[in-house]
Amino acid sequence: MAATAAVAIHQFAECITCHAWSPDQSMIAFCPNNNEVHIYKFFTDKWEKLHVLSKHDQIVSGIDWSRSSNKIVTVSHDRNSYVWTQEGSDWVPTLVILKLNRAALCVQWSPKENKFAVGSGAKSVCVCYYEQENNWWISKVIRKRHESSVTSIAWHPNNVYLATASTDGKCRVFSTFIKGVDKRGLQSSTSTDPKFGEQIAQLDLSSTWAFGVRWSPSGKTLAYAGHNSMIYFVDEVESAPAAQNLTLRDLPLRDVLFVSERMVIGVGFDCNPMIFAADETGLWSFVRFLDERKATPSTSKASQKCCKSYQRPVCL
Repeated sequence: MAATAAVAIHQFAECITCHAWSPDQSMIAFCPNNNEVHIYKFFTDKWEKLHVLSKHDQIVSGIDWSRSSNKIVTVSHDRNSYVWTQEGSDWVPTLVILKLNRAALCVQWSPKENKFAVGSGAKSVCVCYYEQENNWWISKVIRKRHESSVTSIAWHPNNVYLATASTDGKCRVFSTFIKGVDKRGLQSSTSTDPKFGEQIAQLDLSSTWAFGVRWSPSGKTLAYAGHNSMIYFVDEVESAPAAQNLTLRDLPLRDVLFVSERMVIGVGFDCNPMIFAADETGLWSFVRFLDERKATPSTSKASQKCCKSYQRPVCL
């Protein structure tokens, strides 16, 4: 007898712009398409609103909830960021000056949670860290590299490398090494640690907007999606990048997630998650849609244009 998963549906708002789960998955923080962040907790059989975080002046575009320190970071179109710390029953905000002249679009804590990065419409990335001496969060900005908005960011497991995807169609990898915050001696092929803002790699694989960049758990593989209905997999980004791409028959993906070293879930405008997997030789292919549905001529499968020997030029 096949097991069926229990599905619960709760409508929190008519539109949600971003969200993040608490470390124990019992609470969810989301923006209902305005300048607020609502925090709900699940009790027995229903969700109840516990908090409303209201410090931003415009739509909140990014939320991330740290796993270890239980802090929430938010960014907004108002070009500001707040780090929220729970004190008793209240969430207390600390303003982070991002030095941006355009909207902040996305945010993510680093693996060690001693930094977070913010992608923006100002063609730049802010890397923020806590300065103990002055008891505040400050930012350093990676400028003059992107040619358009930064839509997605992803931290490498080493807590220093940061991958970005942009509407200029490129995926880039930067060093975010900050003296006094990061320890020297990366597990890399280079003999010295790269300086803050140094570009490690630039991947010119997409001719359209790029979204949803992610690292595999080991950091050996980088994946991201293009608005041209393609998904890209790149191995050994730092030393000798080797790229594979899969062309999808359906609508573009918007984000990707590694669930293991050899399996990726992609989600996008088709409203049906897609599963991709790599075989023993490292060749990636489409497996199936996560939600099974009746096959039609347009959605029966994704066309797979991928070959072991296929590699696109990579600019370093």
